[in-house]
Amino acid sequence: MTLRLPSFRIRDERGRVVLRDGLVFCFFMRRSHGDVATGVWRALQAYRRVTPPEALVWYVKPDGEWDPLEDEGWASVRKEILETPWATGSEVRLQESHEEVGAYSVEYSGKWLDAPAWKDNGEAVSAVVFTLATDYLQKHGPDEVSALALEMVADLPLSFGYVGLGCISPGGLRSPAKKALHELCLLYPGLDVYNLRPTARSIGTRARGAYWLTFLGQPLLGQLGGMESLRERLPSGISLEPLEGERLCVRLGEWPLPGDAQSGDDMTPYHALAHVLEPYFYEERASWLIDEAFERRWMHRFKK
Repeated sequence: MTLRLPSFRIRDERGRVVLRDGLVFCFFMRRSHGDVATGVWRALQAYRRVTPPEALVWYVKPDGEWDPLEDEGWASVRKEILETPWATGSEVRLQESHEEVGAYSVEYSGKWLDAPAWKDNGEAVSAVVFTLATDYLQKHGPDEVSALALEMVADLPLSFGYVGLGCISPGGLRSPAKKALHELCLLYPGLDVYNLRPTARSIGTRARGAYWLTFLGQPLLGQLGGMESLRERLPSGISLEPLEGERLCVRLGEWPLPGDAQSGDDMTPYHALAHVLEPYFYEERASWLIDEAFERRWMHRFKK
């Protein structure tokens, strides 16, 4: 199958890339850092096995400064994830470049949900996002991407997660990126736009949308009536794969689709899943996309 996938680089006034195309793997867990740390570390190792050595070469140290991600840096990252000394949780950010947006990045926001900073917030979660170059999908095909995703989630007690085409901008959107997003979102409704940290403070156990690979865990899957209920309500072309730990992977077709109307992308499966999930969609506490009105339209972009 020949699929036309979006390829773009949005640059700032200094010529640095601030937004680009890629694959986004994002997982939300309404669990404390200690319950998810091992799973996150294993997911990171699975990710590293399929990425080139130069994919992740910078990391943010505990003091907030960037440093080369060499052996000492990896030891620090491992300690931050598996042995974090901080009372509120663990924050990890790894990137291909610290000066501009590359294809490869990892962000993890782990929280001790019983810590004073979070115990009164019933919507805070631990969350992690990985990004890959779109070329990986084109070179290896969708089944290998799906297999990688399943390996990554194997030990994650997620409530919601997804994999799909997206707009990569680690750490949040800069002004030039926001301006470009308006057009990109209209052209390609299948593209994901994410900002991990604010979303991880407010998503709780709700859904973020319909994606090529949509992962449903508890309690969300139970609220939806379980796999058999979803099978009855979704078109026959949508694949449902049960996973250990009362979780489910929903696959919307062979390839992830950007939703390009000119290419005739059939987004019917996305509309169908969005219709089922919509009662459980969340809304951000603070708008970070463009403005609240646009953000609301984008969140409900597959609503007929």
